[in-house]
This record gives sequence, structure tokens and C-alpha cells, in this order.
Amino acid sequence: MAEEYNGWKNRATWNVALWIANDEWLYNKAVAFVKRQKELGKRVTYGGFVAYARLGGMRTPDRFSFLGTRLDTKALAEMLLEFAE
Repeated sequence: MAEEYNGWKNRATWNVALWIANDEWLYNKAVAFVKRQKELGKRVTYGGFVAYARLGGMRTPDRFSFLGTRLDTKALAEMLLEFAE
């Protein structure tokens, strides 16, 4: 099993989480997405957030894809849920 990176599954997941949590535009999009999903009674998924924020094909400034296959999408969805508590 690979070692974790700063508490995340890997560096890619950590980097994406870092940008979502610390970039004002991404953070505000994440909060709006979670609130919308809760109002509609729908599940909060990381893939849903990527679609909502139109991040498909985009990368962080550190060159990690928002749709990378190595991302721990479950952990990222859990992080999103924490934003709207």
C-alpha cells in the first residue's frame, strides 16, 4: 500500500483538496454545490462538483487534473460536505 501524503491518499488528492479549500472561487463553488444538492435532497459527490463547477479537463495550477484517475473521490466528497456545515 502506498504511503499517504499529508493525510490524503496521495499527492494528487492532497493537491486538488488544497486548491478547492484555499482558492476563493473554488471554495465558493463547492459551498454553493453542496447547499444546492442538500436542498434538492441529492447526494454530494466529487464528480458532481466537478461537473457543477465545469472543471472537466481542467488542472490545478500545480498541473494535477481535477478528474485524475488516482484521486480519492470519496475523501474529496467528504471534504466538500464539511464546507457547508
